Formats: sequence, C-alpha cells, structure tokens
Amino acid sequence: MSTPSAHTPMHTHPDLVEMRERYERMGEQPTAQITDGLLVIAGLYAAASAWIIGFADQTALATTNLVCGIAIAVLALALGSAYGRTHGLAFVAPVLGVWLIVAPWLVSGVATSASMIWSHIIVGVIVCVLGLATAAMGSGWMNRSR
Repeated sequence: MSTPSAHTPMHTHPDLVEMRERYERMGEQPTAQITDGLLVIAGLYAAASAWIIGFADQTALATTNLVCGIAIAVLALALGSAYGRTHGLAFVAPVLGVWLIVAPWLVSGVATSASMIWSHIIVGVIVCVLGLATAAMGSGWMNRSR
C-alpha cells in the first residue's frame, strides 16, 4: 500500500497544470483578446440598448436586456482575465445571444418596433458568433489545423 505522501494533490497534477497553462497561453493570443473585448462591448450595448434605441418604457424588455447585457460583459471580462479557469463557461455567451434574438417576441406585453427588433437580432447574432468563437478557441477546434 502506498503512503499518503505518495499521492499528488489534484490541483498540482502535471496534466492539470499543463492544461491550465495551455488555456492561459491561448487567452493571451490577440484573437482571443479581440474576441473577448468585442464581447464586452456587445454586452454593454445590450445592457444600454433600451435607452439607446428608446424602449426604456418597456420595463420587462429593458430589464431583460440590462441583466443579459451585464451578464455577457461580466462573462467576457472573466474569460479575458482568467480563461484557464473560466473556459467552461464560454457556452453561456451563445445561449444569451439566442435569448437576445428571441426576447422581443417572448417577453410578454411588449409592443415591438422595427428598430427594437433589429437591435436585438444584430446584437444577438454578434454575441452568438463571438461566444461560439470563444468556445471553439477553448476546445482547441480552431488550433487543430496547425
């Protein structure tokens, strides 16, 4: 039987340490930094879009955009600052992007305008694409051709 000192703690396991270092190196690449920066901007726009586009009187939709936009911006900041520890959350951004696309139709009691709908669709698609790119970078899918 082995002694307890023969076991290495999980947080110091060589494979785990190497994987975290690989994710940190990936997070330092310009592509990842640009993607995360654009995701922060898209999240901030989504949060403020009710006041920018002019549907702040639609309280339910404005609140949804504010919460969703702040969540996107905070997620992007986390991914940009500590990708090695937060890469598992990258799938949340595309989900929030889809929510932004469908929210004008699903939030009850909302009278939609063309500018409101287009704003949601455009920012939702941008968040989806950037979120999928971030998730793909973390999975190594984008680096397999190298």
